[in-house]
Amino acid sequence: MNFVIGGTQKGGTSALDSFLRQHPQICLPNDLKEIHFFDREEMFRGSKPDYEKYHAHFQPGAEHRTIGEASPIYMYWNAAPSRISAYNPQMKWILILRNPVDRAYSAWNMERQRGADQLAFEEAIAREPERCREALPLQHRVFSYIDRGLYAGQIRRLFDIFGRDNCLVLLNEDLESEHNKTLRDVFGFLGVDESVKVPQNRVFQHDYEQLLDAKLRAKLTDMFHSNTRELEDLIGRDLSSWHNPKPEGTG
Repeated sequence: MNFVIGGTQKGGTSALDSFLRQHPQICLPNDLKEIHFFDREEMFRGSKPDYEKYHAHFQPGAEHRTIGEASPIYMYWNAAPSRISAYNPQMKWILILRNPVDRAYSAWNMERQRGADQLAFEEAIAREPERCREALPLQHRVFSYIDRGLYAGQIRRLFDIFGRDNCLVLLNEDLESEHNKTLRDVFGFLGVDESVKVPQNRVFQHDYEQLLDAKLRAKLTDMFHSNTRELEDLIGRDLSSWHNPKPEGTG
């Protein structure tokens, strides 16, 4: 296994997964998108993980030049990067980042629709520290709306373990506004034919029942401000649109 689409949840990983599946030289799991091997504690009890269980999800052919999967929690889950490094220290990481306010609201909407979170969004944010303590010493998989959007530390950890050259950091909007160029960059990063054309589809957006309240959006934007500034320096991207975002109606 050579690469992971390792983050972020609700950032566009499903879209990218669907695009990569249309490239004849890329092998992805046949049975599911997210394998969740390296974030599952039960897989790492005992002396050695059973990688055969992991490999069973892949059926590479002679035409495939790279093999990977998309489990966006890998960037966020504290233990996952070191586990992946032990498996393949040269693993390539594709990371798609989204305005953390929009990401949080989109994640809450998803959990609300699933029936996993009954709280209103503002209350869920206010009670996040309290609710996430229930999962200690691990992170909370559901209620970590704000914590998952603190990208700078997560990205720096990956740079430290795998090196910058093995990490391709994209923005969610890149997939929309520069679809062909972004996919060429991804294909080049993975070492496959860059000339393959993949049609653009808005496969990762869903209508919200209501827009995020403007005052709460401003409050959350301020909450993420310093981390976003740190991220700008880390990845060398202008994220001014995140500091002064336009309201989203979909996610």
